[in-house]
This record gives sequence, C-alpha cells and structure tokens, in this order.
Amino acid sequence: MQLTSTLTCPECGGVATETMPTNACQFFYDCRHCAAVLRPLAGDCCVFCSFGDVPCPPIQEAKANGTVAGCCG
Repeated sequence: MQLTSTLTCPECGGVATETMPTNACQFFYDCRHCAAVLRPLAGDCCVFCSFGDVPCPPIQEAKANGTVAGCCG
C-alpha cells in the first residue's frame, strides 16, 4: 500500500507530494501554490481520490481485496 500521493491543484496546476492519513479522510487541502482550498469531487471520499495520483488507503485496500470501498465510513 502506498501512503504518499501527489496532488495536482485544478486551479493552478501546482503539485505537492503528501502523506495520506490512514485513519481518516482528508476533506480539505490548502494548495501550497495558490492557497485554493481543495474539496473532494462529487462521488469521491477525499482530496486524494479526487486530485491525487494514488487513491487513499481504504480505496487501495478495497481494490486489492476486490471488495466495495468503504472509505471513511
């Protein structure tokens, strides 16, 4: 399981590699480049699933196990 993901800001295109929490979803992220506050897109559980190159740990685990993702429930 990967615990880092590179987020790409949809506002400015800035990228930042961040460590994902394993015990909670991250609903907000402040872009380091333009200060935009990122929120998950509709249907996503967290900013990593919406804007990261690697989905959050619960989603990774569900895909590995072939189960339905229960992220942050």
